[in-house]
Amino acid sequence: MRHHAAVLGHPVAHSLSPVLHRAAYADLGLTEWEYGLHDVDEGDLSAFVRGLDDSWAGLSLTMPLKQQALALSDHVEPLAKVVGAVNTLLFQPGGLLIGANTDVHGIVEALREATPQPPRADARRGVIIGAGSTAAAALAALGELGIHAPVVLARSVGRAGIVMRAAARMGVTPEYVTLTDDRARAELLGADVVVSTAPHGAADSLVALLDGAALDPDQVLLDVVYEGWPTAVAAAWRSAGGSISPGYLMLLHQAVEQVRLMTGQTGPVAAMRAALMQALAD
Repeated sequence: MRHHAAVLGHPVAHSLSPVLHRAAYADLGLTEWEYGLHDVDEGDLSAFVRGLDDSWAGLSLTMPLKQQALALSDHVEPLAKVVGAVNTLLFQPGGLLIGANTDVHGIVEALREATPQPPRADARRGVIIGAGSTAAAALAALGELGIHAPVVLARSVGRAGIVMRAAARMGVTPEYVTLTDDRARAELLGADVVVSTAPHGAADSLVALLDGAALDPDQVLLDVVYEGWPTAVAAAWRSAGGSISPGYLMLLHQAVEQVRLMTGQTGPVAAMRAALMQALAD
């Protein structure tokens, strides 16, 4: 029997999810599995999903579908529920839709690669740049790493509702600081871990805050953007002496977890990493 999976989003043509999942299928010998790509907007998601047959195993979801998928799911896994975003839909017998979130796993594993021996959790300070769905996932990821009171740097505190609601569900207490606040530089330079969830170019204004900074190699920045690497912020952070975790590591590890959820087999990290690096080089 053929099994189908795909990535959905709008726009989605740039997605490297097909590269990752197809590499996994090839390495695992899953010759009956196919992974596609479909441009689907919020208004079309429900009809698209309901139109799929029982050969479908799962869907990867990118922007702007993560909240829509939450409402569409018949059952939402606890982590996705607390984050408030679904980036993975799993099809179960009888048409049951399970909503999951692998972004948290991706962020945690990407940071662990950059900081294999982190300092004591209770001594760490974290900063999240941005206030959308991925920022909510970063909040949960930092919590797993022992950082329960990070600072959220956002363009407007009034637009940080997604993160605020997620924080309330998690029982954590982030502090909210606007990007133009005089405190932004001190918070950024004093962080042990920074996760930038801003779209490409949206955090470029922070480059000026890193001018003349002297960071420690133990201070790590994960920028979730994986195209046009390094981003301006990542390049400035590295120039100041800090360590960086490329966004493609988050992409890799969240896909590894999706493969496990969809196929029931452990995602082959080495094969998927090799395919991803080749695609980025091309």
